[in-house]
Amino acid sequence: MNFPPTNSIQNPLFQKIEKVRRRQSKVQDTHITLAHGSGGKAMRDLIDDIFVGNFDNPILSQLEDQASFNLAPLLQQGDRLAFTTDSYVVDPLFFPGSDIGELAVNGTVNDLAVSGAKPLYLTCSVILEEGLPVETLRRVANSMKAAAEKAGVQIVTGDTKVVHRGAADKLFINTAGIGIIPRGISISAHNIKPGDAVIINGEIGNHGTAILISRGELALETNIESDCQPLHSLVETILEVCPQIHAMRDATRGGLATVLNEFALSSDVGIRLYEESIAVREEVNGVCEILGLDPLYLANEGKLVVVAPKENADKILVAMKLHPAGKDACIIGEVIPSPPGIVLLKTVFGTERIVDMLVGDQLPRIC
Repeated sequence: MNFPPTNSIQNPLFQKIEKVRRRQSKVQDTHITLAHGSGGKAMRDLIDDIFVGNFDNPILSQLEDQASFNLAPLLQQGDRLAFTTDSYVVDPLFFPGSDIGELAVNGTVNDLAVSGAKPLYLTCSVILEEGLPVETLRRVANSMKAAAEKAGVQIVTGDTKVVHRGAADKLFINTAGIGIIPRGISISAHNIKPGDAVIINGEIGNHGTAILISRGELALETNIESDCQPLHSLVETILEVCPQIHAMRDATRGGLATVLNEFALSSDVGIRLYEESIAVREEVNGVCEILGLDPLYLANEGKLVVVAPKENADKILVAMKLHPAGKDACIIGEVIPSPPGIVLLKTVFGTERIVDMLVGDQLPRIC
């Protein structure tokens, strides 16, 4: 019997030994150094220990320069591909209720989900500052692993770069995501029509407030936590009862007000909000009053805005309330024919004011 050479990369035994050897690689340093971005053994140990060790799956374990997967199973789930990318530079890295790792996974999953897509695959690229504690990076990777498992997605490829001390702020993450849109689903801001109902799945402003307080720049104490959560399952629930959703978007940077302004401009319609229907925690209102902020513009990381035909609004609301991520869902407004491109807020005093789009963000680096 002829055996392949023991050093042949085609030898299954050799491949198995190599995989075991690779997984035994451990980062020896306590802090990130420039060597961890050099492409040598230090970098390989970092990738094997921190990333491959956490994200391991059949696609990632190939350790190629790209992820490849069969198209046939994907085509069985839908007829269109949803593709998104995002970067995360939140400060601080860890904040009440979440951290940059969970935020990166959930943020990308949600960007796919609001198109109606089933999220499947993510990429993860990190930019590390020289001097970052390795244990901090390990905590972030562990968090990403848990978030990916919860969302049912796989992190299949990535990249690691290290920059000189002072050239970045500890850790930045870039992600991209791929999902499949089922046949018959067509969600777009251009679909919005007068008479549509505007629905949100809960109270606003918690994420932005949690980040602000955690920075320690204000002598304020609250128990507010970020609302960071994956929304794909809630979206599936909504589409089960109403596949004819006109528009859907997660209200992240710029908050509820920015999303609705984008909707109004895209479909050349007006939107009227009802202040009494918009849930805002007392602590969030208190922080906003002290600092002169408006909760309508505060960032969220677990809130989606749904615009749907009015006749379907009640059954959508019932379905959302039965889901953990939508238990506080509420109809907060309606689409009106005019003034086009304008969002109006009917206040609790019965007056109306324009809710315009801000030139900049009230709070930088919140995601």
